[in-house]
Amino acid sequence: MAIDVKQMKSLALAYMGDAVYELYVRNHLVQIGEVKPNELHQRAISFVAGKAQAEIVRHWISTKFLTEEEEAVFRRGRNAKSASIPKNLDVQTYRHSTGFEAVIGYHYLLGNEERLQELLAEAVAYVEQR
Repeated sequence: MAIDVKQMKSLALAYMGDAVYELYVRNHLVQIGEVKPNELHQRAISFVAGKAQAEIVRHWISTKFLTEEEEAVFRRGRNAKSASIPKNLDVQTYRHSTGFEAVIGYHYLLGNEERLQELLAEAVAYVEQR
C-alpha cells in the first residue's frame, strides 16, 4: 500500500525530516574531517537545534527560496499541534523548526532527491556562514 505523502500528517513529515536532516549533517561533518566524537556532537547540534532550523527556514522565506508548494508544507508543519514543546525553545521557534523538518520530510518521502539535496546543502551552507 503506497502512502499519499501530500495527505500525511505534518508531524509525521517532520518526524521523517528530522531524521533525514540529522543524517545529512552527520555525514557532512564526517566528510569534512570532524572526527572527535564530542566535537561531532557539538557541531551537529549547531546545525540541527530547533533555533538553527527556525533561522534557516526564516531565511528561506525571506529570500523566496521555497516554492509555493514548499511554503504550504512549511505552514502546515508550523501550524501542527504538538503535544509537547522542548523547554529550551519558545513556541514560535519550535513551530518554525517543525515546519522546516516537514519540508525536508515531504521531499524525502516523495523521492524528490534533487530538490531535497538542494535544500539540505543550502541549510548547511547557511549555518556554516552565519
